[in-house]
This record gives sequence, structure tokens and C-alpha cells, in this order.
Amino acid sequence: MWVEFKRVQGLTAANMWKDLYEGEGLPTRILPDKIEHWGDEFAEYRICVPRAREHVAEEIERKV
Repeated sequence: MWVEFKRVQGLTAANMWKDLYEGEGLPTRILPDKIEHWGDEFAEYRICVPRAREHVAEEIERKV
């Protein structure tokens, strides 16, 4: 099961976080806050990680 870990403004920012987490081996999904905004560069996006791996995302952020 996936859980929301972070919200960011903009698709570019969401993809940067996704690349950072996945570069460290953490599976990540990005979802728009509203489905009709999918692909909208300026929409708000949710960064989701597996429920049991939230602590890994927190550790990755500490290193940044």
C-alpha cells in the first residue's frame, strides 16, 4: 500500500523528488492532487512511498 509522504508544487519538483528517492532505491509514485490536473506543470502533486518504507524517505531527506 502506498501512502502520501510529501506534497510539492509543480510537476518538475515532483519528478526531482521521485528521482532522488528512486536513486536511493525507494519506489516512488507521484500523483496530482486532483486527477484533472495530471500533467499540469503548476498543479500540486503528492509524493507517495510504500507504507513500510516511510522511514527510508525521511532518512534520504536528512542526507539532502
